[in-house]
Amino acid sequence: MSSRPCSRVACPDESVATLTFDYGDSMAVLGPLSLVREPHSFDLCDRHARRTSAPQGWQLVRLRTMPAQPRD
Repeated sequence: MSSRPCSRVACPDESVATLTFDYGDSMAVLGPLSLVREPHSFDLCDRHARRTSAPQGWQLVRLRTMPAQPRD
């Protein structure tokens, strides 16, 4: 799979997550990078994915993009 740049303007970093919106449920979903680029979603780099928030009155669901690390 070829790399895809972040959807944020002027960000050259490689995407690691995909953000989609469910307007009917006022929900934004941030999950692992989709296999195929979708025209109504946003591919985000790690920095922008961590800083993403939902619009006011919406719920943001974050799906894990990596397995949890064991604690020592």
